[in-house]
Amino acid sequence: MIRRLKYHEIDFEKYTDCVENSEQRKYSASKDFLNITSGKQWEVLVYNDYEAVMPVPFSRKMGFKIVINPKLCQQLGVFSKEDSTKINDQFLSFFEEKYMIWYYAFNDANTFTRTLKERQNFLIYPDNYETVRQRYSPKRKRKLRLDEEVKQNTEIREVHIKEIWNFVSENAIGAKNEKDKNEFLQAFLDFESAGHLKITAFYYNESVINAIAIYYDEKTAVLLGTFNNKDLIKLSGASVIIDHVISENIENKIFDFEGSEVPSVEEFFRGFRPELKKYPVIMNSKKDLIKKFIKFL
Repeated sequence: MIRRLKYHEIDFEKYTDCVENSEQRKYSASKDFLNITSGKQWEVLVYNDYEAVMPVPFSRKMGFKIVINPKLCQQLGVFSKEDSTKINDQFLSFFEEKYMIWYYAFNDANTFTRTLKERQNFLIYPDNYETVRQRYSPKRKRKLRLDEEVKQNTEIREVHIKEIWNFVSENAIGAKNEKDKNEFLQAFLDFESAGHLKITAFYYNESVINAIAIYYDEKTAVLLGTFNNKDLIKLSGASVIIDHVISENIENKIFDFEGSEVPSVEEFFRGFRPELKKYPVIMNSKKDLIKKFIKFL
């Protein structure tokens, strides 16, 4: 049986135990991650006594809950000890019947009898770093061989986001407007305060020219943001600091690139030879939402 629980009704001990010990485990389904990205606007569908769970974030429009994955939250879906198509189908049916869904992403381990649209992500699984590096494309390996002059005048530093706030703000891409950008930056601040985010920066002649925001948990290092001085892109600082973070974590953590639908970004990620992992999504237009809205009246 599937139950719909509001935030204050969730048994977070049972929820966390289910997610952390699930076949589909994702950092983005954790209580901390969802609280920060959704502002605690999420609830959970629960199968029996937390045998399987499905977190559902939402925003409110005209008094209605509209389901949409919050910013920086790539995948959610069903979490259970073993992925079950039968149980997933039950969740999907219940979900579509009870909610107005704008955009919701399941995880790459969820399977359904029905075909859903798919998006893509890239992962490098834990392994010996030298083995991982050997798999890089020839082009990526060349990018990591810095000229002697550049090598003498560059440094990789781990910094607090406030230290390079202006650089991050000026070079943030993907935001629709200033409000959208500020929400991204606030989420980075909140993750850092919670002990989950580190900023790794590449300095050239004592000036930061590249930086990446990495979300960390016990089993994953996630590339949440990249910030680059476009005038010095040829120095390959982005490649160097991503390789640096991979080298420090890949022995025991998954490195998650967070995918991209932008061809140039996808090509950049593929240079590290990650594994392509597709995940199913539900996407509805505003017209579809209006039809659902009328049905709910």
